[in-house]
Amino acid sequence: MSQLPIVAIVGRPNVGKSTLFNRIVQKRHAIVDEQEGITRDRIYETVEWNGKQFRLVDTGGYIPHEVDVIDAAVREQVELALQEAALVLFLVDGKDGIVASDEVLADLVRLSEKPAILTVNKIDNNEMESLSAEFYGLGMETLHSVSALGGRKIGDLLDGVAERLFTVRTMQDEKDNIRVAIVGCPNVGKSSITNRLLGKDKSIVTDIPGTTRDAIDSELQYHGKKFILVDTAGLRRKAKVKEDVEFYSTVRTRRALENAHVAVVVTDAERGFLKQDQQIVEEVIGEGKGLLLAVNKWDLVEKSTNTMKELKEEIRYQFSSLKDYPVAFVSAKTKQRVSSLLGECEKVYAAWSAEHATSQINSVLKGAVEKLSPPAVRGKHIRIKYATQTGSRPTRISLFCNFPDLIPVSYRNYLENQFRAGLDLHGTPLRLQFKRS
Repeated sequence: MSQLPIVAIVGRPNVGKSTLFNRIVQKRHAIVDEQEGITRDRIYETVEWNGKQFRLVDTGGYIPHEVDVIDAAVREQVELALQEAALVLFLVDGKDGIVASDEVLADLVRLSEKPAILTVNKIDNNEMESLSAEFYGLGMETLHSVSALGGRKIGDLLDGVAERLFTVRTMQDEKDNIRVAIVGCPNVGKSSITNRLLGKDKSIVTDIPGTTRDAIDSELQYHGKKFILVDTAGLRRKAKVKEDVEFYSTVRTRRALENAHVAVVVTDAERGFLKQDQQIVEEVIGEGKGLLLAVNKWDLVEKSTNTMKELKEEIRYQFSSLKDYPVAFVSAKTKQRVSSLLGECEKVYAAWSAEHATSQINSVLKGAVEKLSPPAVRGKHIRIKYATQTGSRPTRISLFCNFPDLIPVSYRNYLENQFRAGLDLHGTPLRLQFKRS
């Protein structure tokens, strides 16, 4: 299985690693803050430059002398990043000059025996270029000066990276993996479900809400299919996020959701489906991710013959959009139906990423219009001429008509239901766009 080469950004705290990472991936992925050590774990993103793809990893600032547990963890994460890297971007601060921590880290990079590019940051203009000369004293062969904040000479740096990464890789293997984010309110059993699926205790499980503070990726095989599970810190409403640590956990959870294909939204069967659960479901649908609702702690519910059916109807009555998404009743404690979640995720993923023939889409459209024609609006007769899929992950369908702005919401909803049924889009958001023909 081919994998993308990894390029690791390393450096002491506050030299601009996360700013450089964000500049290269062209979006705010890493948290940038003046406080040292904000990036505590490794954050990955895929980058393509000059036809070559690689995985860029941002690491916490390297602190050579352990001060506390977090500093020790940061040091460990940097060392792990160095081990897996195909190329190292060793970042230093051009305005500060060489400091003791740079020298310690330079020794560590040399010991790793990995190809490295010494990257001198904060060189904002040509007049400041002379500041770079001092850093040749660190004994690195290749040196590039950049301004991560201003974007100066980033292209030159990426040219250097592409030259050093001499093999062209593809992302096909990565596309074949199904990324599943386990999300939900704190203390509903997300980590317990993840641990049952993995068959091991990777996450700490306690009765204290918020034990899981970082998103944790784990790989597993299920019926020959590779899944990447992301167990996340509990999502809360922003108004209830007080601690800084909890704030950053919530940010990372939302990032995990951004990178996921399918989200399993875990709720508590005893507590019921609450407004907070509804907000999380709305967030998943808004992000355009496949969705499966998992009602956990089912073993604690007193059951009658129709309990499961009644609860499913109650959930869908409270939030009508959930009629389009599967609901599973599970118990992490007794393992009841937990293993079936991956099979359901695979079905949702298939619907979420499916490509539909234009002939099939227009067949569904024709049947829908014959069953119920678009209503006349302001005396104008609306004609929908044809439709085609213009995107997937999630499915996007463009419909071409004479008066796209006049289509009533009720008829849009009707067409969405017809496409969902005709194309078997259960478990995935559907985006309809009406355009003038």
